Amino acid sequence: RRLSRHPVVTLLDVFQQHARRRPRRPLLRFQDDIYTFEDMDRQSNRAAWALCRRLGLQSGRTVAVFLPNEPAYLWTWLALAKLGCPMACLNCNVRGRALQHALEAAQATLVLAS
Repeated sequence: RRLSRHPVVTLLDVFQQHARRRPRRPLLRFQDDIYTFEDMDRQSNRAAWALCRRLGLQSGRTVAVFLPNEPAYLWTWLALAKLGCPMACLNCNVRGRALQHALEAAQATLVLAS
């Protein structure tokens, strides 16, 4: 039903709505840390600022993300969504020819890795 709405409601829209309504509600538990909607919103804003201002990333540019499963992955995804940049998700366990193929197929402007 959400996709039939105009304008379309995105996952970023839903996240931002929850962040406004329930900023202190837990969103993610990773090992011994708990991240709230507010934490993730703040971190993603910082990441978006750095990607835009420091690296000159522009809306519409594809970014390949080569990160392990950790909180930074989530706020990076949110930051890219806020900037209007498609994200090419790369499996951080892939190496060699498979990684080279994935990078070429993504046609990314930037690769983010840990």
